[in-house]
Amino acid sequence: MANDRMVANPAPLGLAAFGITTFLLSSSNAGLWHGVGGVAVMGTALFYGGIVGLIVSIMEFIRGDAIGATFFGSFGAFWLSLWYWMSHPASQAPGSLGVFIMCFAFGAFVMWMAVMKRSMHHNLFGFLLTLTLIFLAYGDWAGGHSGSVKIGGWLGILTAVVALYMAAKALINEEYGRELLP
Repeated sequence: MANDRMVANPAPLGLAAFGITTFLLSSSNAGLWHGVGGVAVMGTALFYGGIVGLIVSIMEFIRGDAIGATFFGSFGAFWLSLWYWMSHPASQAPGSLGVFIMCFAFGAFVMWMAVMKRSMHHNLFGFLLTLTLIFLAYGDWAGGHSGSVKIGGWLGILTAVVALYMAAKALINEEYGRELLP
């Protein structure tokens, strides 16, 4: 029986995948490294953020964590969809990226409400992710608002740092059997 075996916590892997993929795209949105992060995110969005996110989602379902499963499944699909959108420029209508991101901003807000009581880090992560997506949605709306995209990029970098900290915290504290990282 599946319940007789211990299933490893998949959240650190999902948070690392989300954090690194978000960092790459956000660094481009923030204007760092002459946009190289935007090019580097293509394969990362497909494989690490997207496919790994979906695998982590399934593992979270097995562990019985509906919030983790919903988050990693939703944002795994987000990264796969974004990869497809970026790979097929002919399918891009003006403002479509803004509408796409706005829908995920609503989803991020709902998930933030669901995790508010878990920890300060979950709360901060949910807040920053929602705010990041709001700025990016506005920035990518028809006509574009580059200042908003840049702010969204910097907020995305902060979101990625919090995700990577949460991944490190879970891995390190579990490995050492005590709370080394608060």
